[in-house]
Parts: sequence; structure tokens; C-alpha cells
Amino acid sequence: MAEAQNHPSPQPLPDGIVSATVVARTEKSWLVLMVGLLTLFMAIVVGSTITSALHPPSNVETIDPVTSHLKGEFAESNLGTAQEPDGSLTARVVADQYAFVPYCVKLAADTPVKFRLTSVDVVHGFLLPATNVNTMVVPGYVAEVRTRFARPGVYSMPCNEFCGNGHHGMWARVVVVPKQEFPALAPTERSSCVQQ
Repeated sequence: MAEAQNHPSPQPLPDGIVSATVVARTEKSWLVLMVGLLTLFMAIVVGSTITSALHPPSNVETIDPVTSHLKGEFAESNLGTAQEPDGSLTARVVADQYAFVPYCVKLAADTPVKFRLTSVDVVHGFLLPATNVNTMVVPGYVAEVRTRFARPGVYSMPCNEFCGNGHHGMWARVVVVPKQEFPALAPTERSSCVQQ
């Protein structure tokens, strides 16, 4: 009888009250879940850092923005569209506050196109709405975007990164002509819409 008085039987808890053992078990479960998620996130961060170090992003090309217009790929005489030996087209464009040079680029439909861009001053954006072309143009680097235009047309080319007070007026265009007409419109090595 004395033992029964030392260990009284547990009293039922009122409705809505949970016992301390249930609370402790629930807190342990949440703690294990949170530590597991934290470990997973840390593994992702470390893994992506190691992967980036071993395999840096492709096409990281640097260029001197001060002298790029004087010689090399982005010299003024090299801007515009050039046809490569394999038949593809390369359009070289320079972004400058507040214009793209050349203002208009002529391309052939149904032909692989490679845009190569650089900036001489600040960060600009290069966007062709309704296409897969969208990139940032950063001074000191060469941006490259590849695409193909299915049909002829005129595409507006706005700067979609704020680059200063004249940003709203920084527009250019891409004129895509039928593939069979392109060679006649571009008899020289480089072409832009001005050379018509």
C-alpha cells in the first residue's frame, strides 16, 4: 500500500494539452529535420563551389574596353554581320551609352547566328523579345549568344539593364531577311542595315 502512495497513477490531461514526452519527441523530430536540411543545403553550396572551381562557366573572355574599338575583333571595321566559312553568321555589336553599334544588324533567316557583344562603359542588357536572346553586356567581357531566326522580320533590340539617364532611348534593331536574299544584300565581308 505504501508503494501505491509513492507512485500515484497519472492523471488524465485536459483536452488540448499534450504531455511533455510528446512535446520532447516532436521537438527532437523537428531538430533532426532541420539539421538534415541544413546539412543538405551546405552540401549543395560546397558542391556547386567545387564544381564551379573545376569547371568555370564557358565563354569567359576578357577584353580591354578602352582600346577595343581600335584593333581586334571589336574594331569599328569589324562590327556588323560576317558570314563564317561554315555558312553561319556572326554579329559583332558594341554597347555604348546610349546606343548599340551598329544600330541595325542584318541577318539571314534559318541560319545559325552567333551574337558577340561587349560594352565600353557600363553594364547594358541585350534582349530580342520573342526569342531566346537575352544577356548582360559587361565592360571588359565578351558576351556570346547563339540563336536561329525561323522567319524574316524586324526585331526590336532594347537595352534591358538600366545604364543611365538615356537608357529609355537605347534601342536598336535586327533585320532578318530570307536566306536566299542575304548574299545579295551583303556582298562585302561585313554587313549592317546601313549598307543597303
